Amino acid sequence: MKRSDDNAGVQPRADTPPSSDVVVTPLRKRRLTGELYERDPKMTALIAELALLPRDDLVARAAITKRSEKAYIPSECLIYFIRASRRDNNEIWFERLYRILTERVLRSLPKAESRDGKTESLTRGIVRDKVFGRFVELLSADRTDYVDKLDYFEVRFDGALASLRRDAQEQAWRDENRSQPLEYDEDSGELSEEVETAAGAYDPFAASNFDDPAYRLRLEAAIDALPPEQSRIIHMLREGYPIDPKDKEVMSIPKALRRSEKTVRTYRDKAFAAIRAAMAEGDEL
Repeated sequence: MKRSDDNAGVQPRADTPPSSDVVVTPLRKRRLTGELYERDPKMTALIAELALLPRDDLVARAAITKRSEKAYIPSECLIYFIRASRRDNNEIWFERLYRILTERVLRSLPKAESRDGKTESLTRGIVRDKVFGRFVELLSADRTDYVDKLDYFEVRFDGALASLRRDAQEQAWRDENRSQPLEYDEDSGELSEEVETAAGAYDPFAASNFDDPAYRLRLEAAIDALPPEQSRIIHMLREGYPIDPKDKEVMSIPKALRRSEKTVRTYRDKAFAAIRAAMAEGDEL
């Protein structure tokens, strides 16, 4: 997958430490007043300090979960190094930090289960999936091109995550009222014959009229109408993330979303079937 270097920051070294003159990459997002977002000076100083550590040492510190511990790395710093790793072709390094940060996010989100662990709240489950999925989307997109929405997470991570939760809660009921997705066998996980036939070898991005602005607008509307899980997978496919990479060290959609390859393929095919039906309806207008 192609990566640009426009968000490349200082990299932790695995061998000898670099000089103390560390330059921390500034943020790009602007406030309504036109001012650039800025990190807390303490965070900037800590990033510069952490950049001098060997990678294994930084990962070990990043794995500390208690904020009260002196060596704890705030999520604002951790996401900086994840974003800065874009120019490094070593996917293992990215994945180690990515796993730690996403585990933090999941721990901070409300669980679908009740306190007694016997019942589940559908709304809590939807909100949890939405927030985690949106966060993964932003990180995934930032691997190929700078996403300034992530700048807020480098300034105030908890506040940015809370904002995602508010948005997810507001949208939860609307998403629940959408038309039901096409069915598949819950036990086997196999697509129903209807879905499998509709999906086929259809690829909306390979259409001969993809360069037509009207076609692309209709396609974007069809993707936006998909259930969140399907929409996330389609967006990640567009960004070049594989489902089953030949190189197992490469970040894949199943790894990013913590789903099985079979589940990802099922959602992909259901999404393609829904998009195909939506685009066909548009052709009749």
